Amino acid sequence: MNCKHTPMAKKKNRPEPESLELPMVGVDSHAHLDLDDFDEDRDALIARATASGISQIVNVFLGPDAYERNKGLFDDHPHISFLLGEHPNNADRLTDDSLTRMRDHLTADPRLKGVGEIGLDYYWERVDHDIQKNAFIRQLTLAQELSLPVVIHSRDANAETLAVLLDQGFKDYPVLWHCFGADLEFAEALLDNGWHISIPGPLTYRKTDDLQAAVARIPLDRLLIETDCPFLTPEPWRGKRNHPALTAFTAKRIGEIKGRSITDIWQITGDNARRFFNL
Repeated sequence: MNCKHTPMAKKKNRPEPESLELPMVGVDSHAHLDLDDFDEDRDALIARATASGISQIVNVFLGPDAYERNKGLFDDHPHISFLLGEHPNNADRLTDDSLTRMRDHLTADPRLKGVGEIGLDYYWERVDHDIQKNAFIRQLTLAQELSLPVVIHSRDANAETLAVLLDQGFKDYPVLWHCFGADLEFAEALLDNGWHISIPGPLTYRKTDDLQAAVARIPLDRLLIETDCPFLTPEPWRGKRNHPALTAFTAKRIGEIKGRSITDIWQITGDNARRFFNL
């Protein structure tokens, strides 16, 4: 038998987030730990986040059904706070009843810190644009009624999302632009309206020059960090499932871009999240 030898692939060196030895002051400002991606090891990954310097996590429930079904997963983790909103890809699920349930939950549960993620998504085209816009406006109105911060999802709809926010009177309102991936010009438009910007793992990827240039100029007091886990895993763990401990690698890259230590970035972005969400 003529057997051709195939060399073994070189194993990628992936440092663990615990190795960065960060103080426990970091915040993952946007996670989806209630998804079934975490059913096998949710508690273990929450413990890893703590061991990696994460003091608080903001978990995002995608609609009242998800909140009612899954909030109990975090009964033993009081350092995890919540957001609640109907995602634009599910905007057709927003009814008078579901909006009433959202209002009731947001009023009753002190762990619910804001309305989100809400906005517009023209990438997937799952829901008619007018239905998305109507659901977005109704939830913005709810946030105003309850004086709660808003967390924005926008994909392939930045100009339209910005226009809705301004039309609805959200200039200088506590708005956080989740999963920012645009350029400096758009970042400046958000900053001019008094809003905050959350940076995800793709900042660590190659060929993200526009995003890196924006991060270089965004003032530190407007920056938050997120995983959006289980999605958007930062290097050096790209290709694997994302989880809150990996927030550290995004902080590391921000520090490199801004010429600051990772510890400074960790503290400052954590403090920003605590102020924004009143954690």
